[in-house]
Amino acid sequence: MIAGNYNILCEQGTTFTRVIALEQPTAEDPEVFEPYPLTAHTARMQVRRTIESTTPIITLTTENGRISIDEEDGIITLVITADDTAELTSSGVYDLEIIDADGNVSRVIQGTFTLSLEVTR
Repeated sequence: MIAGNYNILCEQGTTFTRVIALEQPTAEDPEVFEPYPLTAHTARMQVRRTIESTTPIITLTTENGRISIDEEDGIITLVITADDTAELTSSGVYDLEIIDADGNVSRVIQGTFTLSLEVTR
């Protein structure tokens, strides 16, 4: 799987939600797509100030509840609460990875994570 590029805009102090639908070509017709099966997969995403930064700004995982997976429909949902986005102070870069039951890791999407600062607090 080759990662897609998707630049995220996150508004500080609001609930952040993104829904990512993964699809793959069908065996019968490569121009027809079907949901990518996510059975027994987990996911993880980190936002860092720069790629070289040693400390993440925020981490989302299936384990910490910030990522949920609809296995059958190939849907990954990212959620950061309003309280958590209020604590964010800078923009950065991110990538989202999925891990199958055998431990194989695939990068799904990557890009910039732009934080739009909150005025009303």
